[in-house]
Amino acid sequence: MPLADYLALLALITAMAFTPGPNTTLSTALAANFGLRGALRFVVSVPVGWTLLLLCASLGLAGAIQAWPALGWAIKAVGLTYLCWLAWRLWGADRLGEADGAGLRVGFRQGVALQFVNIKAWMAALTVTAGWVLPGPLGERLLVVAPTMVFYAFASNFSYALIGSLLRRWLTVGRRLAWFNRGMALVLLATAVWMART
Repeated sequence: MPLADYLALLALITAMAFTPGPNTTLSTALAANFGLRGALRFVVSVPVGWTLLLLCASLGLAGAIQAWPALGWAIKAVGLTYLCWLAWRLWGADRLGEADGAGLRVGFRQGVALQFVNIKAWMAALTVTAGWVLPGPLGERLLVVAPTMVFYAFASNFSYALIGSLLRRWLTVGRRLAWFNRGMALVLLATAVWMART
């Protein structure tokens, strides 16, 4: 891959990975509620799920979505429903550990599956596939693009989880955790609204 193409890829994925979205919001909220260790399964699941999504898009799923717009709408509907459900569960959690009982615990399998209904992840996968993988040769390009994406997906989610874990002790005072969780719920809802409009 030419250096100019790779630098353009880095610019795109830096913006995509480090701007708030469902993954980074959940990484922050999970770490704030359960600690960094409690968020790590989700943090690790994001690059795994994203890589699987990129491989599926590169091997033909992107074409299927473009050929059958109803499939794209179905993916979007499931993703929006899931984000709204997570926001609703997060809104009601106001004590450390209570989010677990509220069903907020998002583990490895759920994190991988979330990538397949995450509209932001789909937009990134389709853009990266069209711009950096399909120009080919496919295998050679994937060997460069996939590890780069894994690194960025892990780094961004770990960074957000670290922030959440550092806030954990501060959040135990008064109603701070309730307001934090409600703020994170609003971010998830805002993301859902943005995704619904794209």
